[in-house]
Amino acid sequence: MEHPAIKTLGELKRSGYAPKTVKEEVRDNLVTALKEKKQIFKTVLGYEGTVIPDVERALLSRHNILFLGLRGQAKTRMAREMVNLLDEWIPYVAGSDINDSPFAPISVYAREMIADKGDDTPIEWLHRSQRYGEKLATPDVSVADLIGDIDPIKAANMRLSFADERVLHFGIIPRSHRGIFVINELPDLQARIQVSLFNILQEGDVQIRGFKLRLPLDILFVFTANPEDYTNRGSIVTPLKDRIESQIVTHYPKTIEISKAITEQEADITDEQLAKVTVPDMCKLLVEQIAMEARKSEYVDQKSGVSARLTISAYENLVSTAERRALLYDNETAQVRISDFMGVIPAITGKIELVYEGEQEGPAYVAHSLLG
Repeated sequence: MEHPAIKTLGELKRSGYAPKTVKEEVRDNLVTALKEKKQIFKTVLGYEGTVIPDVERALLSRHNILFLGLRGQAKTRMAREMVNLLDEWIPYVAGSDINDSPFAPISVYAREMIADKGDDTPIEWLHRSQRYGEKLATPDVSVADLIGDIDPIKAANMRLSFADERVLHFGIIPRSHRGIFVINELPDLQARIQVSLFNILQEGDVQIRGFKLRLPLDILFVFTANPEDYTNRGSIVTPLKDRIESQIVTHYPKTIEISKAITEQEADITDEQLAKVTVPDMCKLLVEQIAMEARKSEYVDQKSGVSARLTISAYENLVSTAERRALLYDNETAQVRISDFMGVIPAITGKIELVYEGEQEGPAYVAHSLLG
């Protein structure tokens, strides 16, 4: 769909356009979707009665969200699907780095533009697909990456002092203004960086190299964390955890049928393979059973979890094992056999974290024992 034809602030005002915050936008669109019984999280299976209602309640409450769960539990997938709850198009001041709202500009650039041009201020439109930012937290992430830094080249070219707000180069969070921003693996972020996030959430201001900057950003924050990270690598600083209003715990599929549906949805099988290889239903269920056994095995570290990626990779390998046999023996078609399960071992060994006894036995032995 084409974006609205409105080109100036004056036209926007006359159109009766009513600005909303991101959280209000998401809330209003969710209310409509719930009334119309529309599914929001179409590609997330097995959470219909558990995680999705929690997420919907959090979004109706206009909360920032922390997804807490083991690896491969669709935490990031949930966040990415929230983009569908944003309005299709929103107006912003043309040329703004941080998608300034024409009705509530926060950057010097936009404020000066509106003061200078008034109703003639040029307006551009931003699609919801461009209003999503994501950052994987690693220990080397800096405040400059997330929030911004002083750009000495800009200062020199524009002949401005470092005390001038125009010399700032904005980081990924201000550039996600009026959108959804996701930080994956939050505990991996250094404590001092987490504190700078807390300031943005709580006070709406930040300090960059002693330069105090008022940035009342309008962002829906989604964080993800793995419970094992609290013990292994780092932790979420208490004031930040306190500021994230809804903490939602995710889980692995509760039944083998849901697990199978996820694998079939996510597995990357080519049309050529689909035409050539038949997979009996029993073999599909056995693939899922491997993960179910691993989640109970004394050799496998349960704190680390067994990702849904194990069954997806195992299923792909299973199909390829049968396909390879057909190619070697010049057969037009192939059916998966129980003996083909030996071909899924490489998909298991890299996906499980072993406890001490398992490490002594070795990943290949543990994979064989799970298959057994």
